[in-house]
Amino acid sequence: MKPAIAVVSSPGPKSGTDRAPAPMFDLIELLFFAYRDFVGDADRLLETYRFGRAHHRVLHFVHRNPGLTVAELLDILKITKQSLNRVTKDLLDGGFIDVRSGASDRRQRLLFVTPDGSRLALELAQLQSKRFHMTLGEHSPEARARASEFLLGMVEPSERAKVTRLVWPATDKRPAR
Repeated sequence: MKPAIAVVSSPGPKSGTDRAPAPMFDLIELLFFAYRDFVGDADRLLETYRFGRAHHRVLHFVHRNPGLTVAELLDILKITKQSLNRVTKDLLDGGFIDVRSGASDRRQRLLFVTPDGSRLALELAQLQSKRFHMTLGEHSPEARARASEFLLGMVEPSERAKVTRLVWPATDKRPAR
């Protein structure tokens, strides 16, 4: 049984005024708490490896995109090369990722997960998927597609096509509505 949730929305501006809409504190706070708990599940496992969220993000995207270049990963994560180097060094030293030179361009650095990296990435994904399964199971069959639409809508419009290709590569199926 779904818990009753009182949804209070902030009205938009009154027509004919230049006032900005009232802040949507309810959605801002719900997103904060949802994210806190969603990453908290994984954070507890990562602590046992002395890893943080940056390690998780790198491991996740390298696992989902074997052969990802360092430049592509920097573009996905929107972090500095210096930050990425620290995290990749930790993952390399721990035996979770491997860096190889590109076949056509030896200067290119391609990232791959090791078997240990794959196991950890899947364990983290299973932890986070449990929360999605639990939540989506309380809603209609279309809930996953609606959630996907909503989250994609939160992405900068100029990034949506790139994110769509990354999240739903040709081998994956986008949830149908």
